[in-house]
Amino acid sequence: MKPTETPVATRPAPPRALPRLSVQGVSYAYGSPPEQFVLQPVSFEVARNQVFSLVGPNGSGKSTLLRLLAGTLEPLAGKILLDGIELKRLDTRTRAQRIAVVQQENPLLFSLGVLEFVLQGRYPHGSGLRFPEREDLKLALQALDQAGAARLARRWMHELSGGEKQRVVLARALAQQPVLLLLDEPTLHLDLAGQIDLLRRLRHLATSGQTAVVLATHDLNLAADFADCVLVLDRGRTAGIGPPSDVLTEALLQQVFGVPLRVEQRPEGTLRIFPEVNRV
Repeated sequence: MKPTETPVATRPAPPRALPRLSVQGVSYAYGSPPEQFVLQPVSFEVARNQVFSLVGPNGSGKSTLLRLLAGTLEPLAGKILLDGIELKRLDTRTRAQRIAVVQQENPLLFSLGVLEFVLQGRYPHGSGLRFPEREDLKLALQALDQAGAARLARRWMHELSGGEKQRVVLARALAQQPVLLLLDEPTLHLDLAGQIDLLRRLRHLATSGQTAVVLATHDLNLAADFADCVLVLDRGRTAGIGPPSDVLTEALLQQVFGVPLRVEQRPEGTLRIFPEVNRV
């Protein structure tokens, strides 16, 4: 008689974490009726602790995709889900509480103090125009610190340099306490040290697990260094998507950008991308 075999208890696998952002076959075209697609169907997911980068030439669809993710444009086809809820089902105030946008250019129509400007990020969480509460002030000052702009709290917006304004605009977005932060060329007005510092701060924000970061950039090296995943767009189409080391190859980048490039992989695994100026 065979001894009775005791079944081995198995622990069920933990459920897969819901992505913070899920883009499912989203496309967009301008005109009525639609005349020309600027974004062909694109699909990707962004986890809660990720920095996701959009790269591509001018006119490739990066800014249009950011506007779709922000909810200011509605997809012609496909779905965008934030924490499992379709974006178009969220009202304007709820979207503003959950999604913050840092645009490429932020014109200021009138002069504001820096702290007053950052406090605008608290409006979606309040009941319209009101005097800020102590918690709002605390969060605004915290956001300035997160953006590396705490020393600017008592300054006026019109006194700031372009790079300083960029940090303060980021602080206003952080004051919203978003679960999704969208940035269009966030390093545009910053010097090299400022670029690296800002992107390190965004990386720290993402790794906290509370905020997913999606940024569009022309700087391939910064995307390679700081992004967990890169989406390369070419005339509205997905040319490549995945980890930087898999996607940012010489063949793909030369095809998309139309110029000779050299990609070097360093021993620590990071990439360096150089234009071959003498071959242009």
